[in-house]
Amino acid sequence: MGANSRLTVAVHTLTWIGLYQRRGHEVAASDQIAASVNTNPVVIRRLLAQLRKAGLADSRRGAGAGWTLSRDLSTITLLDVYEAVEPGPVFALHPATPDPECVVGHGIAPVLGVVYDGVETALRAEPARTTLEDVLHDVLRAT
Repeated sequence: MGANSRLTVAVHTLTWIGLYQRRGHEVAASDQIAASVNTNPVVIRRLLAQLRKAGLADSRRGAGAGWTLSRDLSTITLLDVYEAVEPGPVFALHPATPDPECVVGHGIAPVLGVVYDGVETALRAEPARTTLEDVLHDVLRAT
């Protein structure tokens, strides 16, 4: 199973837009962002559409078209971004109900449900404490 990089690309995208705006630019074009991420602008536009739906980014059409942040970097957490691009739980139970007559089939959901709830709680704790302002600060400090 390969790792999913959607969160990383979304954080990169929003942090890049935030820095670009701080440097005096009003809007960022998807091809500019895509060059930084090293991906296709279509990938960035699709991702930004999700981020717009979550209230993290805005778009302008027509003359001066491009993308802006909806909120300041200091108010966007990694958890906000994660929830925008990775809806749903990290782990899921069976899509169909297992055989209730089987000892494992009968007991697997409650047992794994407790474990999965613990994983979700742990997963959300650290990203909830880290803002995109923190990310940008650390990126700039590292360069």
